[in-house]
Amino acid sequence: WDETHFGKMGSYYINRTFFFDVHPPLGKMLIGLAGYLSGYDGTFPFQKPGDRYEQHNYIGMRGVRLCRLFCAFLGSCLVPFAYLTVLELSKSLPAALLTAFILIFDTGCITLSQYILLDPILMFFLMGAVLSMVKCNSCADRPFSVSWWFWLSLTGVNLAGAMGVKFVGLFVVLLVGLNTVYDLWDLLGNLSLSLVMFGKHLLARVLCLIMLPLALYTAMFAVHFAVLNRSGPGDGFFSSAFQSQLIGNNLHNVSVPE
Repeated sequence: WDETHFGKMGSYYINRTFFFDVHPPLGKMLIGLAGYLSGYDGTFPFQKPGDRYEQHNYIGMRGVRLCRLFCAFLGSCLVPFAYLTVLELSKSLPAALLTAFILIFDTGCITLSQYILLDPILMFFLMGAVLSMVKCNSCADRPFSVSWWFWLSLTGVNLAGAMGVKFVGLFVVLLVGLNTVYDLWDLLGNLSLSLVMFGKHLLARVLCLIMLPLALYTAMFAVHFAVLNRSGPGDGFFSSAFQSQLIGNNLHNVSVPE
């Protein structure tokens, strides 16, 4: 059912047809991009679950069997992400291997990664954010180093990705936020650390974990509205002034009173 839903939205991006959805745009944009790059022309109607794809090139969007393409590839990335996270936290190779094997043989994870869904994309960014946060914590003894900045910035990028796919990504934002508050509170209690240095730590986190994700999240919508410039099923949710900017709309280029 959801493959029919989100596959259709991927086609909308390829055809540049405006639509409205309750979720932020990143997941659907990536689905559309994967289809476009793999040669899908956006013509499959996605009318009901179970319709045969026949001659349509869907492989780029829907990874089947061993095809490590897009959703299937992102789903397969969860295994090394979980392995590295647990290895960093526990320093135990058996624990990390056990975690990886649990995910490898989890039928729910395998099934979700086979179809055109937002779930593998969301889980990719969620686990990426957790891994980046854990890696950044491990660099606490060498703050402001290249690796420290890299993992801190990558955490912010993954937070924007998680929120850009579904609003449920807010939970990983909360997790990283609590970790950051704890980290800053610990630094504030370090009497050997000057207030100037503490201010630098605070500014770095504001820049990478607040400003960077907000900028990326806003940019997603900028791309969303730039790509979807043709009239479609989502026109009615927006104002007449907005509809006048959509190619094919009855109000296109019509002068609308303030």
